[in-house]
Amino acid sequence: MTDLEFLDHAEQLLRSVELACDRINDESDADIDNQRTGGMITLVFANRSQIIINLQKPLHEVWLAARSGGYHFRWDGQQWADTKGQGEFFQRLTQDASTQSGLALAFTA
Repeated sequence: MTDLEFLDHAEQLLRSVELACDRINDESDADIDNQRTGGMITLVFANRSQIIINLQKPLHEVWLAARSGGYHFRWDGQQWADTKGQGEFFQRLTQDASTQSGLALAFTA
C-alpha cells in the first residue's frame, strides 16, 4: 500500500468515527465528546473515560487505546484488521465504547 492509499483509507475511518459519534449523540442518551487534532481523535465519555484513535503513518497502522488496552490495525484490502488477529476496528471500538459508556453503542464503517 502506498502512503497515499493509507491516508485515503485512514481518513475514511476517522470520518466514519466522527459521523458515528454525531449519530449516537443524536439517537441516544450518550454524550460522546469527540475531538480531532490532525490524525488523532479523542472520544471522551460522560464518566470522563477516553478512547484515543491515532494514525501511525510510517507503519500504515491505526492505533486504538482504551481501558481494555492498546490495539493496532492495518488495512487488509477490505477492513481494518487487528495485527494480532483479534478482530476488526469497528467491532473493537463498539465493544470498548459500550463498556466505557455503560450503554449499547454501535460504530460502523
